[in-house]
Amino acid sequence: MKKKILIFLFILNCIQAQSIETKIIHNIQNEIITNIDIKKEFRYLVALNNSLKELDKKKILNISNESIIREKIKKIEIEKNFKEIKINEDYFEALLKNIYTRLNLKSIDEFKIYLKDYDLEINDIKTKITIDALWNELIIKKYNSKVTINESKIKNQILKNSKIHSKEYQLSEIIFEVTNKEQIKDKYNEVVKSINEIGFENTAATYSFSESAKIGGAIGWINENSLNNNIKKNINSLKVGEITNPIILSNGILVLKLINTKNSETKIDMDNELKKAINYERNRQLNQYSIIYFNKIKKNLDFNG
Repeated sequence: MKKKILIFLFILNCIQAQSIETKIIHNIQNEIITNIDIKKEFRYLVALNNSLKELDKKKILNISNESIIREKIKKIEIEKNFKEIKINEDYFEALLKNIYTRLNLKSIDEFKIYLKDYDLEINDIKTKITIDALWNELIIKKYNSKVTINESKIKNQILKNSKIHSKEYQLSEIIFEVTNKEQIKDKYNEVVKSINEIGFENTAATYSFSESAKIGGAIGWINENSLNNNIKKNINSLKVGEITNPIILSNGILVLKLINTKNSETKIDMDNELKKAINYERNRQLNQYSIIYFNKIKKNLDFNG
């Protein structure tokens, strides 16, 4: 593994050597993006999702370009709504721990060593975590009142499944956009072709507009009681490794991959399961509002390059 990383970094250094001069690539509302920024984003994304190494370097740079553009647009909007780009230190450490444990690292010190292989530091990660956290906070402030949760319906659904054996699904997602319903089939086929060629994780990084794209679309383990009927219906018949048909959302098209399943043999804690189900549904709706709001503000920005 170490050898592969060193070889990859050697290739990346060769790319950097070809263009040492700093060049402005994009100017978004006077927020500058240079070739150096894009290459740094390149290293950051690969550090978070090692499977990106399997892609052609040009494709990774394209993904990095789109990723840094999204970050700059979020930063511009955050600066309009917050006095400073800063979050509570304990909150930052909790978010940081989520990242390095997902990489199977046991401590922040291990994470620092890991980042050195990608010429990154904790402060580089802190900036990105902070922007993502404040963006999520902004979306909650703007749209939380618009989130509709049918608690009694969710509770009844849980009661139907309040048995000793319940099922959990480990899922990954891709959310892509289409301009009209006629495009869904063609775009879905394009995504499926990409999955067959470069894998689900790399396709998520290439096509998905969800925040999970940075980590290959992974959304983790979800209890069946936390899923709405439409999503549950689409994944119930899947075998491990298979993907759903396109699921139409208000902000785009969702494709889920079933990574694994497991059965829980403990009796369902109604209060706990209800809380988890409500949180899942709230986050799902807020994620939709996030994409809608992002696209709205993007259209109103001066974008050069």
